Order: sequence, then structure tokens, then C-alpha cells
Amino acid sequence: MAIINIIGIGQMGSALAFVAAANGNRLRLTGTPVDREVIDACKATGKHPKLDKAFPADTEYYYSEQWEEAANGSDFVIAGVSSYGVDWFLNDILAKMDPSIPVLSAAKGLLDLEDGTLISYPEHWKNELRKIGIKRDIYALGGPGTAAEIIAQDHTHVAICGPDNDLLRMMKKALNTEWFHISLTHDDIGLESAVAIKNAFALGVAIAIGYAETTAPGDEHYNSQAAVFYQASKEMMLFLELQGAEKDSALIGIGDLYVTVAGARTRQIGILLGQGKTLEEAQKMLSGMTLESIVVVKRLTKALRRRAERGLVDMDKFPLLAYIDGVLEYGEYKDFPWDKFTFENI
Repeated sequence: MAIINIIGIGQMGSALAFVAAANGNRLRLTGTPVDREVIDACKATGKHPKLDKAFPADTEYYYSEQWEEAANGSDFVIAGVSSYGVDWFLNDILAKMDPSIPVLSAAKGLLDLEDGTLISYPEHWKNELRKIGIKRDIYALGGPGTAAEIIAQDHTHVAICGPDNDLLRMMKKALNTEWFHISLTHDDIGLESAVAIKNAFALGVAIAIGYAETTAPGDEHYNSQAAVFYQASKEMMLFLELQGAEKDSALIGIGDLYVTVAGARTRQIGILLGQGKTLEEAQKMLSGMTLESIVVVKRLTKALRRRAERGLVDMDKFPLLAYIDGVLEYGEYKDFPWDKFTFENI
């Protein structure tokens, strides 16, 4: 049995709490500064206010300012923050945490640098910590899994990446269950890139769903969804090749793309955009949801265009991404550039 401290108890942080609990681990759940009401509710009822299932009775709850008490003595810490909590976790937690405590990140996202390089949140954290004299490794978890289905114990297959085999196996032992299947890899940038960019491309498939509903309501339109899914997979693989991703990491990302289209938050905003809503209208309708896909599209497009300016990338190979960016930035609501998705291998 391990002692696991999860910092950030949004959807994925909460889902991983149930994974950890299934193996009999001892849970310490710590809120971020915006989670005070959530922690209040957990202390009072034993449940997250947005979930029906209760946490184990012996779960301990901590406010953000109590993070050190919760982290000390833990076998490892899981970072359950969203993209919007990345800087807070760096400056308020990692910069002050004992470097000997292992950290596993569940945050999915990439940061774009001036030259068009895209790095993962763990790589960003490590770089910034080195500037203040702190050397630590940060592990990451990624793969297909909506929070609701993880909590319901639906089978899935994810991966954990990082440098040390013993720590990788320790984390796998703590979290691997009969239904939460875990692979291990040293391919940090490949895995983290794959599970981050899937949010951007899933948005394209979801837009296709919404667009089709407005042109011929009542039909499922699997053909058009599959055609955009093909292009999304193709552009993901092209980008992941640029990132140097290994094949298995890239394929984990394609699996994550599928489940994100099928039932995640990205599906909801994509359908609204496909129906002709502006980004502002769609965000207002989904008030309270963290929409990682919007952040990823902007950063990915910006970085690839910088690389194109340097002659390193041909943007014509990313017509779907350019289309999604046009919808978000300029409200260009038109049909997909289908001709740009075709090929002639003859």
C-alpha cells in the first residue's frame, strides 16, 4: 500500500483518486486555491460535489495552503492541475517541495517557445526549477480515459513515462488495476505530445458532428466523422514524427483522440462550434468547464507556423489544424477543405 497525495481534484485528479483507492492505497487529496468549496464539501460529505461516488472513508482532505503537510510522507504526488494551474503548481508547490518526493503529472498540454519548439509541462517545470538550482525528475501519465468511465471502472490502457525504472514500476504497482492497464516508457516527449495534441484534433471531428447536424439533422453522419478522424490521425502522426515520438506513444495518442471525440468536454464545444456558435458563445454555454482544446490549438498552430517560417515545416500538410484555427480565431464557419485531405499515392 502506498500513500498518494493528489494535488488538484478536478475531473482527472478525482478519477485517479478512485484508481488509487481500488488498490488499497491511502489517499491525501489537496485542493488548488480555486478548490476551497470542493474541499469543504469533501470534508462534510466525503464526496466531490460534482460526483455521485464517495471517496473512501479514510481519505484525508487538505486546503491548498496545507499542501506541504499532505505531501510530506507521501510515496509520490500526483499533479492533477489543468493547463490553467501549471504556473501555480510550479511556483507554489514544486519550487518548495522536497525534491526527493516523486511527482507524477496528469496535466496534459504543451508550451510553445519562441523558435517553435513545443515542450511538455513536466519539461517546462524541470527547466524552470533548474534555474533556481533544483534538480528533479517529473513523471507523467497519459492515454485514453474520460474521468467518468475511469471512475466507473471501464477498461482502459494508459502509459507512464519517466527516466527511472524503479520509480516507474513503483507507480505502476500503485495504480495498475484489473481495469486500469498501464504501460511504461522512457519516451517522455512522445507520450506527452501525443496526449496533449489529441485535444486539438478531436475538436475538428467534433466540429464535423455539429456541422452535419445543421445540414442534415437526425442522421449520425459517421462517414464525415471518420473522414475527419482520418485527417486528424494523419496530422497527429506527422507532428509526432517531428517530435521524435515512438510508435507506441503515438498510438496511445490516437486512442486518446477516439475517446475524446466520443465523450469528453472537447466534443461538447466542438459540436457547438460546428453548429455555428462563436467561440465566445460556446464558452459561455459551457461555463465552468476547463477547455484544454482551445489552448492546445492556439499553441500548436503558433509553433508550427514559426517552424514553417524557418523552413522546417510545410503548413500545407496540416489543413485540418489550419481549418480549426480559422474557426476559433476568425469564425470561419464553412465546410471542411475536403480536397486538401485527399492524396495520390500513384
